[in-house]
Order: sequence, then C-alpha cells, then structure tokens
Amino acid sequence: MKFKPENLKIKDQRMKPFIDADEIWGFINNAKPSKERVREIIAKSLDKQRLTMEETAVLVQTTDTELIEEIKLGAKALKEKVYGQRIVLFAPLYIGNLCINKCAYCGFKSTNKAIKRITLTKDELIDQVKALEDSGQKRLILVYGEHPTYDAQFIAETVRIVYSVHSGPGEIRRVNINAAPMDIDGFRIVKDSKIGTYQIFQETYHEETYAKVHLGGIKRNYEWRLTALDRAQEAGIDDVGIGALFGLYDWRFDLMGLVRHTNHFEAVYNVGPHTISFPRIQYASHLNIDKSHIVSDEEFTRLVAILRLAVPYTGLILTARETAEIRNEILQYGVSQIDGGTNIEMGGYSKKDQTEAQDIDLEQFQINDNRSLNEIMEELIEQGYIPSFCTSCYRRGRTGEHFMEFSVPGFIKRFCQPNALLTLAEYLEDYAPEATKIRGYRLINDKLAQMEEDPSKASLEEKLQQVKEGNRDLYF
Repeated sequence: MKFKPENLKIKDQRMKPFIDADEIWGFINNAKPSKERVREIIAKSLDKQRLTMEETAVLVQTTDTELIEEIKLGAKALKEKVYGQRIVLFAPLYIGNLCINKCAYCGFKSTNKAIKRITLTKDELIDQVKALEDSGQKRLILVYGEHPTYDAQFIAETVRIVYSVHSGPGEIRRVNINAAPMDIDGFRIVKDSKIGTYQIFQETYHEETYAKVHLGGIKRNYEWRLTALDRAQEAGIDDVGIGALFGLYDWRFDLMGLVRHTNHFEAVYNVGPHTISFPRIQYASHLNIDKSHIVSDEEFTRLVAILRLAVPYTGLILTARETAEIRNEILQYGVSQIDGGTNIEMGGYSKKDQTEAQDIDLEQFQINDNRSLNEIMEELIEQGYIPSFCTSCYRRGRTGEHFMEFSVPGFIKRFCQPNALLTLAEYLEDYAPEATKIRGYRLINDKLAQMEEDPSKASLEEKLQQVKEGNRDLYF
C-alpha cells in the first residue's frame, strides 16, 4: 500500500525505528552455512534476486575458504551481469567543517581545537569547482559538517552555485549531498535545488555502540538519524544513500543492518537505496575508539562481496580512505562507484601544488589513495574497466521506483555501458594526456567490437563521432 498524504497514520508508522538488535543477532547466530546452502544462495543472487536477512546471514557466517572464494567469484560475476564493466567516478568537495557533534572517530568533532574551522565563501567555492572541472570531473558530492550554519537554505544555495560554474568545456552534471539529517520541510528545500543522491550514514546500527561513540551534539540521537532518509522520502527525495563506518562494531552486525535498512525502504517506499557506502575506520585527528572491531583486509573483501550478492541493484561506493592496492583488489567484487583525485582539505583542489602533502590533523580523516584523477583513469582502462561520468539516469528520471523498473529486469546495462563510453570519450577529448587518449580509444574500440550489430550500436557509434566533432553531453 502506497503512502497517501492524507493518511497520517501510515505516514507516522513509516518513520519509526526498524532495527532490532536481537533480531539481527538471531539471524547471525542461527545461520547454518553448509556448502549446499551457500551455493544455493549464490545462485539465487546470480539470478538477480535480492537476498533475505537469513540468506545474508548464512554468507556472513561462512568461514570455509573455498566457499568464501565462491562468494567473491559470485559477486564478481553478478556485478558484470548488472552493471557491466563500468566504474562511475566522482569527487568529494568539502564545503565547511563547522560541527557541533562530538564523534569519537571524526577529526571534525567540536572538541578538536587543533583544526581550523572553515566555511567556503561563494568565490572560494567557485574556485574549487573550476579546479575540479579543469581536471575532468562531472560528478560531485558536497560534504558539510553538522552545524546550524549549514541549514537547508545554505545547502540549496551551494548546490545552485556549483551547477552554475562552467570552466572551458567543463560542467558539473550531478551534485550529491552528504549532510546532516533534516526535517521534511528542510529536505524539500534541498530537493528543489536539483540534487542527485542525499547520503546519510548511520555509522553503526548497534544502538549501544552508537551511544558510546557519539558523545554530544544532535548526532547523538540514534533514532533521529536512523529515520532521516524516511523523512527525505516523504519530502520527495527518492534517491538516497546509506552507509556504515566499519570498525565501530562487529562488521557482521553492521552489514546486516545495511541489509535491514534496504528491506525497510523496499517495504515502505517500494525502492531500495540508490547507493551503499562502507568506509573503514582510518586515522583521524584525536581518534578515540575501541579498536577491537577494526576490520581486516580479508574481512573487508568478504563484506563487500556479500553486500553485492545481497543487494544486486544497489550501487556500492568504495572511497579513497582505502589504499590504491586495496581498491584495485576490491573493485572486482561488486563496486560500482569510486572517488578519484580526492582532496578533502578545505580549499584543497585549487592549490597550485597538488602533490603537497595534506595535513591529516586539519582534515576529517586520513585519505590513503592520493592518485590523480587521470592516474586512476589510466589504471581502470588498463584493467579493462570503463571509467564513467554518466549522469543520465538522474536526468532522464530513472531514479527511485523508476530506476528499479529499469534496473531490476537488467535493462540498466543497456544504458550504463553506452553512456560510460560517451563520457569516457568526452574526457579523452577534453582532458586526457595523449598517452591516456590512445589507451582510452583502444578500450572504446574493443568494447564496440564486442557489441552486437544492431541499431543501438549504430546510434552509439554516431554519438561517439559527434563527441569527436565537439558535441558534448550526449546520452541515452
């Protein structure tokens, strides 16, 4: 039954907490991962059916090395089935680091007196966007501390400024948001600025641990944060992103929490989250947490593969918190988006010397992949991936329920690969050094050769030729 504005009882029910720790631990502790059961679950996922909590728990509890390898291979195959070989690229842009919270894991905490508090002015914001456009970026996520200064009107205005900036052939075509929870009216204001995805990470779904690491500020309210994206949905934002910060609590519980959150959205709003993020704890200024739950590289690889199998149609975001080596390893197991050329220093993108070391004590957390955007593009191309700056789904209205209509039957691959190739060609023409351009067009030609001869291929070839002739922003 869909929500109707006049049905306030249903509306109120939809914004109530949905995490039951006993339920989650019950699924984990009662899971029986036999070889037959694990393989049956992998096969179900490869049939592009989302897994239940019980099925996910079986994969979570699997310790047999042979079966873990099968889980990873299944995730790799599923990713290629649903999204093809493209990897979407974006960059985070920090707008301000004022914060009223006291989060034990975050350098922005209000008690950190060493950090310099900065909010970008309009001119500084324009300079950052120009620098990002001049490197070839087309997709940004704007990041804000949690502070009364960064209210809905402020966020909406910064979004409008970003969209208005054009440097040479550059433009930002999609602006996502990572900011504090709001009330419904606040989310409506932000929605009207034409944002893409609104991200809010629960950090940990374990309420007791949540209280231990959130020592002050409005973020201490577990339920207000847990139900935040319900309010976004009620405000008409059907494109939302969830996430957990792995290392605060048992990774198995928080992975199950992400799946439970996905269940909630699908049951209540008939659409899952557009993206799931899964950053791991990294060094931050004044970091002060219990480190008994730090996630190993082996566990991290497993949890990414399990997430991919559990939620076949949800974008998985792997950030530059991880090293280049870890990112290259984990990409194959289901990741669909990464950031590239990342600089989280306030005002850092417009610095003349981008090789200058960033001061971790002045940032939110430590970045471990400092490659430039072009370096990442080259490595992706060499590995056979298609770097993509595609924004067509958002601009064609393929979000929320509409995205599910296209993606669940597997049709999204028809759009993803052609649009990825078109945005790659734009980058090669406008920003790439000659060596990258040669490698990039070799990849494009290889992918074209693998396509069936039909009208859609002919249309793609025609659009690619138009890109070479100077036309931009072509998509299906």
